[in-house]
Amino acid sequence: MDDTALVRAMLDVEVAWARVLGTPVSLGSWVPALDPVEIEAAGNPVLPLVSALRAQVSGPVHTGLTSQDVLDTALMLLARGVLTQVSADLERVGSALARLADEHRASVMAGRTLTQFAVPITFGLKAARWLVGVLDALDELDDVSLPVQCGGAAGTLSKVAGDPIAAASAFAGHLGLVWPGLPWHTYRAPVTRLGDALVRACSALGVLAADVLTLGRPEIGEVREGAVAGRGGSSTMPHKRNPVLSVLVNSAALQAPQLGAQLHLCSARAVDERPDGAWHAEWPALRSLLELAVVAASQAAELVEGLEVHADVMARRAADAAGELLAEQGGGTDPAGYLGAAESFVDVVLKRWEGR
Repeated sequence: MDDTALVRAMLDVEVAWARVLGTPVSLGSWVPALDPVEIEAAGNPVLPLVSALRAQVSGPVHTGLTSQDVLDTALMLLARGVLTQVSADLERVGSALARLADEHRASVMAGRTLTQFAVPITFGLKAARWLVGVLDALDELDDVSLPVQCGGAAGTLSKVAGDPIAAASAFAGHLGLVWPGLPWHTYRAPVTRLGDALVRACSALGVLAADVLTLGRPEIGEVREGAVAGRGGSSTMPHKRNPVLSVLVNSAALQAPQLGAQLHLCSARAVDERPDGAWHAEWPALRSLLELAVVAASQAAELVEGLEVHADVMARRAADAAGELLAEQGGGTDPAGYLGAAESFVDVVLKRWEGR
C-alpha cells in the first residue's frame, strides 16, 4: 500500500466533505506530491494536502473537519478495498479446501500430536480443519464495520453550520461508509476490531502454511507446493524447490499478531479528545497489517489451489506406522479401520461451507 494510495484516499475524503459544504470539486487524476518536510512539520500528512487542495479549489474545503477526521476516514476507505480482496481470496482458499476435504475424505494418513505419531486421521479431515479456520475468518471479516470519522477539532462538530449530524450522515453516504452516531477520535474500537479480523485471517492461513511446510519436508513428502517456473530456486543449490508461498504466508502469520497488539496498545493510550502520539503510532501498524493480510490471502489462495497431495505416501506411512497409530485401540494392522467420526466431521464442515 503505497503513499499515493493513501493520498488519493484522503483526497476522496476531502472531496466528499466538500460536497457536504456545497463546493463543487473536479480534480480528475490530480494527486499532489506531499513534501516530507511539511508532513513532519504538521505532524501528519493532512495539512499539506489541504494546502495543496485549496490552491486547486476556489470554494470552501475541509472547513469543520480536523486532520484526524481525514486520515482516519481515508484509512477506512483503504481498509474497505483490502477487506473486499482478502474476503475474495479467502473464498478461493475455502473453495479449494472444500474440494480437497471431499476428495481426500478417505485418504488415510498419520495423525501427529506434539510432533509424534498419534492415531490415524484422513487428509480430508485435515483440510476440513483448515477450512474451519477460513470460515471463522470470513465470518469475522463480514462483521467488520467501517465508519467515517467526523468530529472536528475536539469531537463536537462545533464549526459545522446547520445540522452537524445530517452533515456527518451525508458525508458517510458520499463515501459509502457508516456514520457511527458520534466521533471515535479516542475510542479506537473500529480500528482494533478491523485489526483483530485481519489477524484472525492471517492466523488461519498461518496454520495451513505451517502444516504444508512440515508435511512438505523431503523426509515426509506428503504434500508439496505446485511447481511454478522461476519460483523457489536457490542462489547456490540447484536441486532446491523451496516452498516460497508457504514460507511467506507463515511469515505474515507470525508478524500479524504483534501489529494487532500494537493497535490495542495505541487504543489504550488514546487520551484526552485527541491522542498525543498513540494515534500517530497506530497508522504504520494498521497499514502494515492491511498489506500483510491482502498479500498473504492472495498467496494462500495460490498455494492451496496448486497444492500437490501425495495420498499414496500418506497411506504407505500410515501402514508402516500401524503399530504406533493403533496402539490406543490395543494394536492392529489397518489404520483405515480406526478413523472414528473423521468422515462425519468432514461432512459437518462441508455443509457449513455450502451454506455460506
